Amino acid sequence: MIHIISTPATPQQIEEMLQTLETYIKLAVDIERGILAGGGVMHADCESALLENGSTQEDIWGADWNPTSLQVTFEALINIRPRQSNPSMEILDPLRRDRVAKIARQLLEHS
Repeated sequence: MIHIISTPATPQQIEEMLQTLETYIKLAVDIERGILAGGGVMHADCESALLENGSTQEDIWGADWNPTSLQVTFEALINIRPRQSNPSMEILDPLRRDRVAKIARQLLEHS
């Protein structure tokens, strides 16, 4: 189940997002709006949910959230964006990575 999270996630939302992959949650994070979508089979599923919710492609970056270790990882196919100086699946810009991590932690860590 994909949830769009704009305030700290509830334990129920985390549980529902974990149903897809069980040990971690795929995320698409809108670094301008400070929101995320999580819980899809693919990062692109979460990205689509954010696009339908009014986000712009350039602001959405893919990541994963591991609720057990409280770690954010930064690899996703949706991150391959040569036009935005990111030719890799991994988010290369440290400022972008920090913004993704900060938003993920604010919205997911305390659930």
